[in-house]
Amino acid sequence: MKLSFLGTGTSVGVPAIGCTCRTCQSKDPHDKRLRCSALIETENTRILIDTGPDFRQQMLNLPFHKIDAVLLTHIHYDHVGGIDDLRPFCQFGEVNVYADEITSRGLMQTVPYCFAENRYPGAPAIVLHTIQPHQVLLVNEELEILPIQVWHGKLPILGYRIGSLAYITDMKYMEESEIELLRGVKMLVVNALRFKPDHHSHQNVDDAVAFAHRVGAEQTWLIHSCHDIGLHAEVNAKLPPDVQLAYDGQVVVIDR
Repeated sequence: MKLSFLGTGTSVGVPAIGCTCRTCQSKDPHDKRLRCSALIETENTRILIDTGPDFRQQMLNLPFHKIDAVLLTHIHYDHVGGIDDLRPFCQFGEVNVYADEITSRGLMQTVPYCFAENRYPGAPAIVLHTIQPHQVLLVNEELEILPIQVWHGKLPILGYRIGSLAYITDMKYMEESEIELLRGVKMLVVNALRFKPDHHSHQNVDDAVAFAHRVGAEQTWLIHSCHDIGLHAEVNAKLPPDVQLAYDGQVVVIDR
């Protein structure tokens, strides 16, 4: 199973508009961060996590194949703003999108034409499935997906476990009962906004490292990072070897 990091940045991306800090001015491509999204692939199945406003740009240089399932973490724009750009993939058939109740309701308000019973010509053919935490999904009779409850400040959102991989973004904390569902995970992807100060709805780096070690993953990749985190190379030099900052375009192979 292969995981491609399509975007690893926070809601404003890196560089941030108008900013002249070292990170935003960096020429290192590792310091350019589009909004968070990831692609999980096997030989037979392709699963997308989140469709942010950079989704079109993220997909332009990738092979054009069917997307078997889209997993949404929550309704915030930086995670769903590119939902309309799924339309080219509808030539392979309807695109199945999975989201919790809050996200489903939000999409019906913001892009109702995507889900209308009588869609106008050219509108994306999306089938929206409302799911609950712990409701196991099976994609292509191959990949089993377990949605997990995560707290983004006071907003309940979803993380996903797919075999030995767990993908969690925008987390501030997780209930102990949910952490138990991550036991045995070999690869963890989790958010780390910056080193300091603390944030009301996101983990900082220390939080993320502590969480990773609590879960016991063999390797952890940090995502959803803003320019305040610093330069990619300098950040990774400060982190333990089993916890590293991911970058846009990075591809890792996962033992299912």
